[in-house]
Amino acid sequence: MSKGRLEAFSDGVIAIIITIMVLELRTPHGTDLASLAPLWPKFASYAVSFAFLAIYWNNHHHMLQATRHVDGRILWANMHLLFWLSLFPFATAWTGESHFAPVPVATYGMVQLFAGFAYYILSQLLIRRHGEDSPLARALGNDLKGRISLALYLVAVGVAFAAPWISCAIFVGVMIMWLVPDRRIEKVLAE
Repeated sequence: MSKGRLEAFSDGVIAIIITIMVLELRTPHGTDLASLAPLWPKFASYAVSFAFLAIYWNNHHHMLQATRHVDGRILWANMHLLFWLSLFPFATAWTGESHFAPVPVATYGMVQLFAGFAYYILSQLLIRRHGEDSPLARALGNDLKGRISLALYLVAVGVAFAAPWISCAIFVGVMIMWLVPDRRIEKVLAE
């Protein structure tokens, strides 16, 4: 079956997730710059989550550009990914409102971990559907960056209970690692 509806639905869901996240940002009660100071944890968690959602959207788009068809398993794997991404507003808001308390930070890490794992499952099903010699399989290779990300999320969840700021630094590190443009798929498609 065609991949067009999967792409369109995913784009819409991710746009709604971002909209829900921004609606959690409330205006300050004062009118001066000092009234913004108490909002910095919420804004910081929003900015990181927005960047992660942008990264997922970009990589999802590139991955689907390297595919031709989808099947029922791929549709369900994509829904699995969207489920975990849809929890970003909750985890983001709780992390920011709690001023990065251990349990909310660990919860944020679990959402990141499961979203990353869901993305990995989707990519593997797409590779299986299109073959080990497909452009997607060649582009992703052993997906070292993806596997490192999952390991770092797991570490961040464990560390959150003792040092939530270290977990937050790990999240930002993973984000930075993915913000560096990944041209693997573009290179394979250009061949």
